Amino acid sequence: MVYDFPDGIFAVDAVYNRRHCHSAIHVLVEGGMAAIVDTGTNYSIPMLLEVLRQKGIAPEQLAYVIVTHVHLDHAGGAGEAMRCFPNAKLVVHPRGVRHMIDPSKLVAGTVAVYGEAATRAIYGEILPVAATRVIEAGDGFSLDLNGRKLVFLDTPGHARHHFCIYDEQSRSIFTGDTFGISYREFDVDGRPFIFPTTTPVQFEPEALHVSIDRLMGLQPQAAYLTHFSRVTGLESLAADLHRRLDDFVALARRVSGSGEERHQALMAKLEDYFVAELAAHGCQLARPDIVALLAADFDLNAQGMEVWLDK
Repeated sequence: MVYDFPDGIFAVDAVYNRRHCHSAIHVLVEGGMAAIVDTGTNYSIPMLLEVLRQKGIAPEQLAYVIVTHVHLDHAGGAGEAMRCFPNAKLVVHPRGVRHMIDPSKLVAGTVAVYGEAATRAIYGEILPVAATRVIEAGDGFSLDLNGRKLVFLDTPGHARHHFCIYDEQSRSIFTGDTFGISYREFDVDGRPFIFPTTTPVQFEPEALHVSIDRLMGLQPQAAYLTHFSRVTGLESLAADLHRRLDDFVALARRVSGSGEERHQALMAKLEDYFVAELAAHGCQLARPDIVALLAADFDLNAQGMEVWLDK
């Protein structure tokens, strides 16, 4: 599925883990040159190529493959994308460069979270990228996409290898996971529901508060979230993110015990929290439907908060 937006931007549904409207690959097109932000997995790339073909964009026109950070739902398809786009450069945060050139530790970390079989089933074989094709984008770095300026901002909190991209032309930010998650199933009368993501292993709430404020300091008109795509009304959403981030921290600190017992208790508290927050938002979905949509987020967010607590 494809979602068309203003200013030469569109999103391709990456169908991550075979679920629609979960992960987006964003494409920017400027005067016959294109860039993508985040790649999905290896299994997302054939869909991306077909959409580009339908849009009249040849693989040779793809100038940049940009990954906001190197978690595999955002960068797992980077190696395959670089194989398919012969003229592209891969743009990565300085802390993520080595993992794109040699993804062995990245894969090992993912296996530790999901297990060997699930990692292979979800992501396939993670291909390395030649160092000569990698651009290291530190804080303040900018790219020229056929006259369109893209500015890169170091935004830790979700991960230390995370940047966001400010597109000066559209006055929009491609936020990866820094500006949270907003699934379209929870929209009510056009109002998005947004929440932070605390995936292991580098969740740092204080840094995430600072990064959210930094993004808002640019006064963006829209944010393009990898999970899932374009949202506006950012002042209200930023306030929701700050509040829910504080709520997550307080919730985590109230959970006692250790190991699986603590994990299950934290997931149960997250479930209760989200059901209540979504009801207050006006969402009419029943509890089992909410749990079905958010089960993976409960698990990952609980894992990330536990790593943070143990530090």
